[in-house]
Amino acid sequence: MPNLVEIRDLHFSYGKRAILAGLHMDFPKGKVVAVMGGSGSGKTTVLRLIGGQLRPKTGQVSVDGQIVHNLKTADLYLLRRKMGMLFQHGALFTDLTVFENVAFPLREHTDLPEELIRDLVLMKLHAVGLRNAAKLKPGEISGGMARRVALARSIALDPQLIMYDEPFAGLDPISMGVTANLIRNLNDALGSTSILVSHDVKESFQIADYVYFLSQGKIVAHGTPADMMVSTDPYVKQFVHAEADGPVPFHYPGKSLAEDLGLGDRA
Repeated sequence: MPNLVEIRDLHFSYGKRAILAGLHMDFPKGKVVAVMGGSGSGKTTVLRLIGGQLRPKTGQVSVDGQIVHNLKTADLYLLRRKMGMLFQHGALFTDLTVFENVAFPLREHTDLPEELIRDLVLMKLHAVGLRNAAKLKPGEISGGMARRVALARSIALDPQLIMYDEPFAGLDPISMGVTANLIRNLNDALGSTSILVSHDVKESFQIADYVYFLSQGKIVAHGTPADMMVSTDPYVKQFVHAEADGPVPFHYPGKSLAEDLGLGDRA
């Protein structure tokens, strides 16, 4: 199956601080691919490079056959019209109604008549179960419902690529399950490619076709969710089974507490 997104020998850093090193990743059309890892592993940075917000130090990211960092501004904006983005906390416009939030990208990027925009927005809201909440504002609905509104907005333009940045963060178990099923069902209905950045193992493994594990900016393992569940790789085993002991340290690297307290010579 052809890839919609390809990442080749990608290196990225903020100044002298390396964030990503030597990434090689494929995101096939029609699939849901999870990018997983602990906080600070570089997951969200991958999404920003795909969207063209950041430029790689070396290597390349291609989307639909186009090398993202080589595009001129106008061409990059055209490419972004093929992308949908669900931000980590929804990022809804708090002064706009649910309806107006979903209508926003349609009004911004198309010349469709209002009557057609109305029908499209109601269809997207119906797909996420919130058509009857169209007149409410984000402050009048729950966090889980707000995440579903943001999901409806991200698919308003029927994108080829949908990127999800921690879509399960802060949700209760029911909302997490509902959101996970929506991501899978909408991906299949639209025939799109979904990139799911998350550290929630259960929900991600239920809907993903393939998983990449990042640690300290490098891919340490990849495979199907079934492969990852039985993996003996120390990092994957620790992460998937939430084990305290393993290659992922709890403490940020540096001097020991004894050294900081001046007790180093008293041991």
